[in-house]
Amino acid sequence: MNSGSPNVLYPFKRPWMRESGAAAPAAGNTGIKGIIAGGITGGIEICITFPTEYVKTQLQLDEKGDRKKYSGIFDCVKKTVKNHGFFGLYRGLSVLLYGSIPKSAVRFGSFETFKKQMVQENGTLTPGGRLLCGLGAGVSEAVLAVTPMETIKVKFINDQRTGNPRFKGFFHGVGLILKEQGVGGVYKGLTATIMKQGSNQAIRFFVMETLKDMYKGNDKDKKIPKLVVGAFGAFAGACSVYGNTPIDVVKTRMQGLEASKYKNTMDCFLQIWKNEGPFAFYKGTVPRLGRVCLDVAITFMIYDSFMEVFNKIWP
Repeated sequence: MNSGSPNVLYPFKRPWMRESGAAAPAAGNTGIKGIIAGGITGGIEICITFPTEYVKTQLQLDEKGDRKKYSGIFDCVKKTVKNHGFFGLYRGLSVLLYGSIPKSAVRFGSFETFKKQMVQENGTLTPGGRLLCGLGAGVSEAVLAVTPMETIKVKFINDQRTGNPRFKGFFHGVGLILKEQGVGGVYKGLTATIMKQGSNQAIRFFVMETLKDMYKGNDKDKKIPKLVVGAFGAFAGACSVYGNTPIDVVKTRMQGLEASKYKNTMDCFLQIWKNEGPFAFYKGTVPRLGRVCLDVAITFMIYDSFMEVFNKIWP
């Protein structure tokens, strides 16, 4: 056997297994690094952007007629602060904080894992590969983290809309939901969430990877300044908002305290269309746009920073 030929020893060697300097040994740890960096990123990001998520959810839960509570974004903020104080805008933060760490960890860890399987010899993904890796990351986070987290968050915010809130805290609220509705009570809107997260991450990662490749050109080792990464992230976030806000509205309704009035996801869609019109599917777009653009920009900047550090200290 010719020991001088690596292909004889490893005839099925993949492109990412090429021994090309310091990057090669790190490839096997990419998924683990993505999980850790993603988890840290998720915790930091949600503490910064949560008030916009709160307002978006309140506006999406608002219905027409006598039950309408808010005339717009500023009215929602004003009434919330007046009735519940400034920290009323952080109602449900603990739910997202507990959930954002595993959500972001699953998102980036699974994306890095899928990317490792689909990357080309030059280290890039095809357009179809970008979409598939992003879609896989979105579906993974929807099933493993987002659906229970989002359902609990929406129920907490919805509970505050009532005259006499029942949930006294995170664990009390979750315990009450499980007691009254069982495990299924925290998995409401799973189909809509898979659709939302799958399309979300497919769009975001596709746009991000495309912009990064365009910026680097023929120099794949070219570093991208963090502010440029943030700008790319903001644009990717905006694309995902306009692409899937209707799905997000349906998901929010399916996870609210009044979700029982809808037979399923399709029935929810049809009832909104019939009773409130097509523009109802874009409720909360402006606050969501602000939140998501900031969210994605911050997320990718922080994530890239941690991955750079990990790649230096963790071969």
